[in-house]
Amino acid sequence: MRLARSVLASAALLSSTSALSLADVCTVSYVQSVLPADNFVEGITLSPDSVTANAVTNYTVASSSLCPGKSGLDFCNVTFSYTHTGLDDTTNLWYWLPSPEQFANRYLSIGGGGLSITPGQQGLGNGLVYGAVAGTTDGGFGGFNSDLTSVLLLANGTLNYNALFAFGYKAIHEMSVLGKELTRQYYNSSDFYSYYQGCSEGGREGWSQIQRYGTQFDGAAVGAPAFRQAFQQVFHLFENVVETTHNYYPSSCELQRINNDTIAACDGLDGRVDGVVSRTDLCKLQHNATSSIGNPFSCKASSGGGFPGGPGGGGASPAINGTVSAEAASVANDIIKGLFDSKGRQVYISFQPSAPFSDAATSYNTSSGQYYAKASGIALQYINLFLKEVDSNSLSLDGVTYDTLRTWILEGMQKFADTLQTTWPDLEDFHDNGGKVIHFHGESDDSVPAASSVIYHDSVRKIMYPDQDQKDGYDSLNEWYKLFLVPGAGHCAPSTTQPNGPFPQAVLQSVIDWVENGIEPTMLNATVLNGNTTDVEQKLCGFPLRPYWDDDGTMECVYEQESIDSWLPTFDSIPLPVY
Repeated sequence: MRLARSVLASAALLSSTSALSLADVCTVSYVQSVLPADNFVEGITLSPDSVTANAVTNYTVASSSLCPGKSGLDFCNVTFSYTHTGLDDTTNLWYWLPSPEQFANRYLSIGGGGLSITPGQQGLGNGLVYGAVAGTTDGGFGGFNSDLTSVLLLANGTLNYNALFAFGYKAIHEMSVLGKELTRQYYNSSDFYSYYQGCSEGGREGWSQIQRYGTQFDGAAVGAPAFRQAFQQVFHLFENVVETTHNYYPSSCELQRINNDTIAACDGLDGRVDGVVSRTDLCKLQHNATSSIGNPFSCKASSGGGFPGGPGGGGASPAINGTVSAEAASVANDIIKGLFDSKGRQVYISFQPSAPFSDAATSYNTSSGQYYAKASGIALQYINLFLKEVDSNSLSLDGVTYDTLRTWILEGMQKFADTLQTTWPDLEDFHDNGGKVIHFHGESDDSVPAASSVIYHDSVRKIMYPDQDQKDGYDSLNEWYKLFLVPGAGHCAPSTTQPNGPFPQAVLQSVIDWVENGIEPTMLNATVLNGNTTDVEQKLCGFPLRPYWDDDGTMECVYEQESIDSWLPTFDSIPLPVY
């Protein structure tokens, strides 16, 4: 049925736009003439006077971790705005529409990152590579350079719930509905495929659409989603709280030595030594940071604290030489174990053992000559702005315990269940509409724990196939929703500590092939983008299967129950199911 639909849509496209050039369709007047009608989305009024349109030719989309790049692209760069009835607001939309000759009968919504709802030009360009109209939104936050934090508080103690719901799911949905209608009228095409692509916050945004609007997209490429935000954002304080609990504040290079040792020790657990930990599950089961005690480390003086490429911990720090202490190993082991409350019950999972200890970055006090932990980054923003509803750039860690983190997590679960959690596991509408999703996550991600994705994938299995055993349930789920863990990869990109790890740069292409041509990706294509290895093009195993290399160098995707179980903890400290 999908092949027939594609043929019919292509025929309609050829008959309607083949005689038109980019110059014909890329004018303000033409775009105004094909805008969706007022109240096409109930309660929304478009502003024709806000339309801008300019033609861009011979454009090059740079290669990135999420797109292979392409040159020679021609498109119409369009922006316009709309308002909501009864609200004094303006939301800006931004679309790149391929020239009629390069339009491949596709529409793509893209997601943002951090607390921004838009990725800007790079994300829009990713659509052009695949001949798709690509759309993004500013969420009504005041412009494409503004994020949620700029509008979240109306005043101390007063949360802007309109902005919160826009960020949570509404703005992406409105942009998608309007973008698809603009595509239909712009090309006079009655039918086309619609897709979503996003990673990190963009991954959460993708799931917000799949979970709520099951018929909106034919396929989605979703990476390292930052969903379950009540856990995810508070958890960014966990590593610092481990340090305060132990009253030990290691320099970045001491923990970095432990991380380097972990990678070396666990490299061969997958059957081959290549500088990549492909089996972080086995690493977690078999490796202990105490093996690093006594190993030497040294760091050059730094102008800023923190790990290279990490969030940064503070001011300048001196050159340092030493050996890994028992205290540092104990800190590392407790971080890897995850968050437990004072009663010994598990609250949340941690990053996999090969991930850098980025959240544990400490600052150096030049007066005392000591390192110390400091709340910073998105955890600071989340606790102050979202939970406490105050505009403050500081948060004391004095008296903050594991139980405190649990309390904050439970508060966020209640407060943002319908906006930021984004963990609804019943995907019946998406499945029944024939939707396909490829969900990927770097195993060495140091921003969003890889197990976070495994837990959600398993939750969907349990809800969608309650009468099947685990193995059969995964087989059924993988017919339309596949999860791929990426060996050695960091957050939405290859890892600098494991450069020989492959990365699935063209996930969207795999989704398109699956949706439009029925080519099911039983294994996912991945490319070594930064490393030095002979097998640049590799394949990834779909969860729950895990990679293992035989003595002859052949990789198998194996099913091992102990490995699967290591990804799926019991959150006995949380009074409700954690999806």
